[in-house]
Amino acid sequence: MNDDGYQQQLEQLRVEHRDLDDAIRALAAQTLVDQLQIARLKKKKLILKDRIMRLEDQLVPDIIA
Repeated sequence: MNDDGYQQQLEQLRVEHRDLDDAIRALAAQTLVDQLQIARLKKKKLILKDRIMRLEDQLVPDIIA
């Protein structure tokens, strides 16, 4: 995959990460809070963050000091 493909995938993951953050906030604001659903969304958000970090590492070249 080229850099443009990585950038596109990275942006898609960031949007999904923000959407999950919004969903978690909306669930937490409800009067009847579903803790299990919130925990699942937070876990999915962490997985996305790991994928984002791996893609960012692939885009940034290693610098040998």
